[in-house]
Amino acid sequence: MGYIIDLDIDRCSACGACAVACMDQNDIDTQRCEAPFRVVKDVENPNGTMAFLSIACMHCEDAPCVDACPCCCLTKDPESGFTLFDTTNCIGCHSCAMACPFGAPSFAADGKMQKCDGCFTRIQCGLEPACVRNCPTHALRLVRQEDYKDAHIQRSIQRLAGNLD
Repeated sequence: MGYIIDLDIDRCSACGACAVACMDQNDIDTQRCEAPFRVVKDVENPNGTMAFLSIACMHCEDAPCVDACPCCCLTKDPESGFTLFDTTNCIGCHSCAMACPFGAPSFAADGKMQKCDGCFTRIQCGLEPACVRNCPTHALRLVRQEDYKDAHIQRSIQRLAGNLD
């Protein structure tokens, strides 16, 4: 029953509203050099066109950061599918960051790990994640994993049939 925060790169304009909303929601202190959980990057395609990516924790199904943490600060929520954290016992060893292939874990001024939790509390209250809620082009969407898989299978079938670019 999990969720996915899906990015439609054709809609992303790299405005940064998602990153600002994330920083506001999570009280990221940029004055103390805390990194935002969501960043926007631009990528040049081989054909010379630009694409924009809004990147945060990928909430991997088999998250390597969970296994790497010696203090069990990271867990997978079985209902939402999000990788959650509780830094009460965090020793700031950076094992999670070294294990993450996407560089999602960052560290607060107190040395403890922090990362995107998919706005888990907001979702529990029936709200969208802050990044999704504030995306003016609707490039980010919160979708159920089943719906995401079904939509992408259908899109692949249409592409194979020549119905999409």
